Amino acid sequence: MTITTDASFEVLPFTRTCRHIWEDGDHVLIGVSPGNSYFSSERIRSLARWAAPRFAQIDFVYADLHVDRMFAAFGHSPEHAGRRAAKEIKAVRRRIVKGVEESGHPHAEIRVRALSEFQSNPVYQLLHRRVLHFLETDPEFRKGCEEMALHFIGPKLPEGESVTAEQLQVCFDYLAAELPFFVDTPSILDVPSSVAAYHVRMPMTDVLFGRGGGLRATRNQAYAVVRPEPGPEPGPAPEPGTRTKAKTHTESETEAEAERGVDERRAA
Repeated sequence: MTITTDASFEVLPFTRTCRHIWEDGDHVLIGVSPGNSYFSSERIRSLARWAAPRFAQIDFVYADLHVDRMFAAFGHSPEHAGRRAAKEIKAVRRRIVKGVEESGHPHAEIRVRALSEFQSNPVYQLLHRRVLHFLETDPEFRKGCEEMALHFIGPKLPEGESVTAEQLQVCFDYLAAELPFFVDTPSILDVPSSVAAYHVRMPMTDVLFGRGGGLRATRNQAYAVVRPEPGPEPGPAPEPGTRTKAKTHTESETEAEAERGVDERRAA
């Protein structure tokens, strides 16, 4: 795993190739989950300020698919689930827009989009079908998705209860809607290369970026953990063109395992 120290965020590209793509600075995609307190408008503002000098294009994409089904799977009535999902989605978009506006950077550089906006995109559709196919046919891929689902569901379950088939399936559907952007964002958005940035390391990272077969991220797709440095976040962003040095996880296996533990604790 890579550790890059920045004035406001530390950056951990997953492989040496991910680091090179990061340094190219073509595009970064920041995925935002509704109902996640991590993504406050202040956090979005800091991320936008931090990313603008480093990347030619920035996309904030927030999940708005299967959110109502997720609430329903955990005991809410269909009506209540629909209302709560709509409220959460509206709130997350409002926080992103507010954070981007307060960042002080031209909106032409930063786009805010809902995941549902890509359902008519032919490349997204193809990648989504591939994700669903591998969920059914690739045990390693399915196991990674199960780990992600259980990591998400676990804290929501009452003590002593196990995940139901319905809950697991809706988590699979939720993940399948997001995963195309971790496989091939450049083709979906027509950019030369892209970094998918998230604040924790996902269990699917090894599957998509570390193995030799099956469904894998394309050669111009990168993944990096981007998380706040300890202490208060500073206001001003670094000057345009600023670059930072990094080392890959293959250069320090001990460090990688330590970081994995930190990521898992922070995801809770």
